[in-house]
Amino acid sequence: MATKRPRTLDGFFAQPSAKKQRPEELSGEEVIAVDSKDIATDKPSRDMSAHPTYPHAIPHLPAEIIDILNFAPAAEPRIMNDQPDLDLLYYQPYIPKEISKPLFEFLRRELFFYRVKYNIKRGSIETQINTPRYTTVFGLDETARFDANGQPVDAASGKPVKPGSYKVPPRPIPQCLDLLQNATNCKFNFALVNYYSNGNDSISYHSDDERFLGVEPAIASFTLGATRDFLMKHKPTEASHVSETKPMKLPLASGDMVLMKGMTQSRWLHSIPKRKGGDADKGRINITFRRAMVKGGTDNYYRYNVGDGEVYKWDESRREMMPWKRP
Repeated sequence: MATKRPRTLDGFFAQPSAKKQRPEELSGEEVIAVDSKDIATDKPSRDMSAHPTYPHAIPHLPAEIIDILNFAPAAEPRIMNDQPDLDLLYYQPYIPKEISKPLFEFLRRELFFYRVKYNIKRGSIETQINTPRYTTVFGLDETARFDANGQPVDAASGKPVKPGSYKVPPRPIPQCLDLLQNATNCKFNFALVNYYSNGNDSISYHSDDERFLGVEPAIASFTLGATRDFLMKHKPTEASHVSETKPMKLPLASGDMVLMKGMTQSRWLHSIPKRKGGDADKGRINITFRRAMVKGGTDNYYRYNVGDGEVYKWDESRREMMPWKRP
């Protein structure tokens, strides 16, 4: 068997997580509701992540995927800090190739998604935005935590969070995403998942520099499925060194991961543009792990990644996302 590679992310985080454990060794807080009932079938289950906020229970990762995930990262990172204000690690790949396809198919099949619509107001004009991709989110900001029963409690006192404190009830990160997070040997508190069903699904230029992420946030972004271009450009500023920067294009393939840290979010923009041809129509999943520091982060993430719309789930026979109804 190959020698396990040393971890490479520990030095970039102030509080790295403890050594990874096998799934059967995880505590009830790390594997959510492992002894609870499958919400969809009402049958007791020990191999599902279940929670009252989930539309349905989510199976745990198969053992064969977990075993190989223990060997992540599959390659040493390309260190990209040769442009002003850029601080990025590019893994090609991070997830071992043997499991990148089955992991993609598992997450697409088992997670639930939303096609969020929301209104934005610019001056007196209000516009409805239809999110051009499927989204879902799990997690809770630093001011609170989930207790052993999966209920939000105050991080300092341990007292239950007052009902209605959050506009959308927060949901714990399921085991299948938590183990992927653990593969970084770091601990974030949010997992955002985007599913790009074809080349028309996209995300415009933006930066993840919201105040609720704190100063110089670190964000780990995984790609599974189709290769899509990840474009980056420096934000327009008056600084003289901006003229020295060059736009970048990273062809993120299945299993790749970019770790953005330092001033990257405050000074650079990134996007996934529409794409014609290639394998884009085979679908792509992007998972970003991040740490929200205050309650506003929780409300923001659920508003723009869950919203009020219906639940979608992958239909294997139709090979597309379809509205899901409780059995």
